[in-house]
Parts: sequence; C-alpha cells; structure tokens
Amino acid sequence: MEEITLGVPKPILERLPADDENAAADMQEAVAGWERQLNGILEEADDEREAVSRVLEVIDRFEERYETYDDMVPELRAWGQSPIYAIAWRTLYADVIAQLHDHDDLGDQLDRERNARLVEDGIRLRDL
Repeated sequence: MEEITLGVPKPILERLPADDENAAADMQEAVAGWERQLNGILEEADDEREAVSRVLEVIDRFEERYETYDDMVPELRAWGQSPIYAIAWRTLYADVIAQLHDHDDLGDQLDRERNARLVEDGIRLRDL
C-alpha cells in the first residue's frame, strides 16, 4: 500500500482568527503526527488486512473526536463563546477521514473491513 499523505485544507486555516497563529500550527503539527502514525501502522502490519483494520480503528477514534467537537458547538454558543475552534477541529477531523477514504484503494478496503465487522458483530449478537 502506498504511503499516506495528509494535509490541513487551506479553507480551514483561513477561517481561524487572524491574530492566532498557534491554532494553525497546532493543526498542522497534529496532522503531521497522524500521518506518521498511520504510515507506521502500514509499515508494521504483517499484511494488508491488518493494516486496514488498524487504520479503521484510527478512523473510529477520529469519528468520536468529530462528534465531541460537534457536541461542543451549540454548548459554546449557549454560553456566549465563539465556537470557531471547535468548528475548525470538527471540520479537520471530517476532512482527514475523507482524505483517508480517497487515498489509493484504501477507501474500498475500509468499507469492506467495516462491513466485515458489522457482519461479525451481528453473528455474535444472534449467538447470545
């Protein structure tokens, strides 16, 4: 499988407050770290199926974080706070997930692995 390359989309960076350069740097550093982690997973995996399974676990964590930030937006607004950072991080997680699905043939493999897990879970539930 080809090496994964990720990036922070320019529109996300442009929506951050102009006086805060730290947020953009934090996002770029986070994405670089995720890229290293994902490529490490690809290198360490014994086979392609294991690699895809582990990448899917990372995506599951990203989806949880997306939901966390999504839940924060109305709460911040209710308290009169700006939700710009929560929105930016939420959007970043969604975009990174999309980048992973668009990478090479990884998207199809991720879908197959997710479907296999659903079938596996369904079988276990019926056996109870």
